[in-house]
Amino acid sequence: MAIDLTKLTQSELLQVVNSTPQGETLTRSRLRRQMDAGAFRFGDGTHVHLVRYVRWLVGEMDRPRPAKVDYAEARRRQAETNRAATKSIQDIAPIPQIEDYPRRKACGASFRVFCETYFPAAFHRTWSDDHLRVIAKIEKAVREGGLFAFAMPRGSGKTTLARCAALWAVLYGYRPFVCLIGAADDRAKELLLPIKKHALENPLLLADFPEAVHPLRALENSSKRQLQQHCRGRLTHVHWGQNKLVFPTIEGFSGEDLPAALRQDGFEISPSCGSIITTTSLDANMRGQQHTRVDGSIIRPSLVLLDDPQTRDSARSVDQTHKRLELLNGDVLGMAGPGEQISALMTCTKMYEGDLADTVLDREQYPEWDSECTRLVYSFPTNDKLWEEYFEIRRSGGKAAATEFYRPNQAAMDAGAAVAWEARYDGKGGEISAIQHAMNLRKKVGPDAFAAEYQNEPSLQQTSDQVLTADQVMEKTSGYPRGQVPPACTKLTMFIDIHKELLFYAVCAWEETFSGYVVDYGTFPDQRRLAFTLADTTRTLGKMFAGAGTDGAIHAGLEQLVSAYLNRDWSRGGSLMRIDRLLVDMGYKPGIVASVKQKAGGSTMMLAKGIGIRASRKPIAEYARRPGETIGHYWYIPNVRKTGQFQHVLVDVNYWKRFVHEGLATAAGDRGSISLFGKDGNDGRHHELIAEHVARSEKWVEVIGPGGVVREWSPWPTRPDNHWLDCLVGCAAAASMVGIKPAGEAAPVRQRKRYTQEDLRRKDV
Repeated sequence: MAIDLTKLTQSELLQVVNSTPQGETLTRSRLRRQMDAGAFRFGDGTHVHLVRYVRWLVGEMDRPRPAKVDYAEARRRQAETNRAATKSIQDIAPIPQIEDYPRRKACGASFRVFCETYFPAAFHRTWSDDHLRVIAKIEKAVREGGLFAFAMPRGSGKTTLARCAALWAVLYGYRPFVCLIGAADDRAKELLLPIKKHALENPLLLADFPEAVHPLRALENSSKRQLQQHCRGRLTHVHWGQNKLVFPTIEGFSGEDLPAALRQDGFEISPSCGSIITTTSLDANMRGQQHTRVDGSIIRPSLVLLDDPQTRDSARSVDQTHKRLELLNGDVLGMAGPGEQISALMTCTKMYEGDLADTVLDREQYPEWDSECTRLVYSFPTNDKLWEEYFEIRRSGGKAAATEFYRPNQAAMDAGAAVAWEARYDGKGGEISAIQHAMNLRKKVGPDAFAAEYQNEPSLQQTSDQVLTADQVMEKTSGYPRGQVPPACTKLTMFIDIHKELLFYAVCAWEETFSGYVVDYGTFPDQRRLAFTLADTTRTLGKMFAGAGTDGAIHAGLEQLVSAYLNRDWSRGGSLMRIDRLLVDMGYKPGIVASVKQKAGGSTMMLAKGIGIRASRKPIAEYARRPGETIGHYWYIPNVRKTGQFQHVLVDVNYWKRFVHEGLATAAGDRGSISLFGKDGNDGRHHELIAEHVARSEKWVEVIGPGGVVREWSPWPTRPDNHWLDCLVGCAAAASMVGIKPAGEAAPVRQRKRYTQEDLRRKDV
């Protein structure tokens, strides 16, 4: 069949070309590309004119080819193309015009109007009088300066007000550097998130503040886009980070980039140009915050917003409260730099008496803070009977039934009540008044929590995280039976506290790490009961040694106790050991103690006297060493030659009481831990009396002196028994005397006497 060479189909052309001796030289895909490139030069899109096709191929072969580009050059050209495309995308010009400039100006003149206009979803309820007072003081602090702290009930919107104040201060140029401070690091990071969400999603902010919000929104919540964002070729220098938000710099841009309304109002740059909002926490390093602007100027925080700057744990702790107050007065209020004044807003809620909020809101203690403390309820209803019936119906019949009871009785049930915020109630949940809402809250959370969280009248007292409790002492058992010395212990010490009726004693074993184990304690004579006091003891020394006087009974009892314990072998694993050092209190009867030492105590026994060295006095470590004296770790052996005194050791009980308390509070296994004999369970209850002596007999205060912080101890006004505490203190000091060293302790230094020739001649005579 004849073929028309001027009108070949694709298949026919392939057959013609590939039928030559050259074999297959043309594929269907290659022909398709050629037809696309040649267009209608050699065909109509379906058929091909063979002669024209050959002519087109010859022309293509004769056409000069571009120089071949190597791989490196190709990559460079592609990179330039990509950069140009990226730069074109990152150019945010033009900046939109302001939609309603009068509205923007009105909001700049009033913080209340700003909140109501741009954040209607957050502030949809009618303001209370308390809110309006707080808003007025926030506005004053932002625009004029000053320190303002306000405590409001939970759920009153104080945190939202603080965030809006930060945005208001920056957008209108009142404060170029705002620092948001939270109680903890995770809480601080959350403070910036709502502000960033408003920048991304709030349409009114974009409409009225395009020069500030449009560049931020163009980032599309991606920090990667901030580096090259520009407007007509000039970088905006925005920063979109987790802890920092820097508003765009449009200074020096062409006039058309600044909204016309601002130019007409006399602005040459945006009010928020280069402003910054940062976040940090009180437990972070706040020092040295500063920001360098495009023009080279350095700005520091001029407004600090502290949002609930205490956690529940820190509010409960006296020590942490003091620490946070030091940070507030030092680091926070000093962030503006030398000689500069800083404005501060602090939102807070009282949790405990004496916590950070309670302290700062006290105008007598902090008169420089303009404080405002509001409540949810200013007076409670007087008809308790109806409210009791209401809560019984609510408990048994549900919320709806309780509301139906409240509705007709509202006037009688509300009598005498006054609430701060009439609009605060859960209408969707069936509540019909703010008083009903407040009473429901009080019933739900309890009176103590309600007083603290909603009334700012905390009824709970602070405690120190360093205060030892009796329960801690009772639970701190070693697992070893009474009288058994743990294998790791190398020293055994004993202390006896002397009284007219009784002798209190304790025996402790010590590891080289100064971890201690109370292996025995008791009284002589044994009282044979778990609970007693020195005042009501029945088995006394006088009764045990009938016919002897007071001194004779004490002497006999002490001699018998000393002899029994110093001659006793104590089991330690597979070996035996004896007491290395026995200290006996000499404060009551020093002559009797010295006599017993000569008769039964020997070199192991030593007289001891406790002294409480206050912070105002020189610590033992700073005593000048004289011949014949020994200065140890918070103990001191004076030279009593020619003084008429008995040889004795002076023990700084202020230090060693702290040591014992901290040891009993330290986890078992850690260096310096102290445990009682016995196992968990019933043994813990057997230790209840010694726990009372140790943990509930004395109180302390920390005092700063020339030698550092000293814990000064004193008995409670009721003067409860503390005798076993004294015994444990003496055992710990005795351990130090026989070579057990706390971390960082230097070995005791004993001054050797220098003998003269006259001394030697006198000795020979």
